[in-house]
Amino acid sequence: MFVRGITPGWVKTMKTLWAPWRIKYIKEKTSGCFLCRANEENHDAENLVIYRGRDCFCMLNKYPYNSGHVMVVTKKHKGDISELTSHEMLEMMMLVKEVREVLIKKMHPDGFNIGLNLGKEAGAGVTDHIHIHVVPRWMGDTNFMPVFTDTKVIPQSLEELYHELKDCFTKS
Repeated sequence: MFVRGITPGWVKTMKTLWAPWRIKYIKEKTSGCFLCRANEENHDAENLVIYRGRDCFCMLNKYPYNSGHVMVVTKKHKGDISELTSHEMLEMMMLVKEVREVLIKKMHPDGFNIGLNLGKEAGAGVTDHIHIHVVPRWMGDTNFMPVFTDTKVIPQSLEELYHELKDCFTKS
């Protein structure tokens, strides 16, 4: 039983963090694979594509886990590493290495989470187009906000980061 005006300590209250710039992503009504679309369209800044190789490309994650979160993506729509050619696998790993080096130079992280999620049960948001996440990490980047308020603070806009990283890659 609850007494009016008294909220038990175990009841979590909703907190609001206004982020009006995110409404365009919520309202987007797109079908198909956004990774394929980013590869096919000639709108790199809009799609946050920072590098294009022969068989793979790199793009910023629109919904980053941390500032500087980059995805290395195959150009062809393939859902599992068993479908990749040797060249695609090699290019993906070479790009992971280069992304890491660029992020070290530009952002000076203390470490990285690098990996891929294969299958929905493994945490894949996109289950049918393989991509590798490169996420820079800093000592203390998990601060009180996510712990106490379930809110992650990303300190740099995607547009600013895009322009900062776009010309940092070796041209192939």
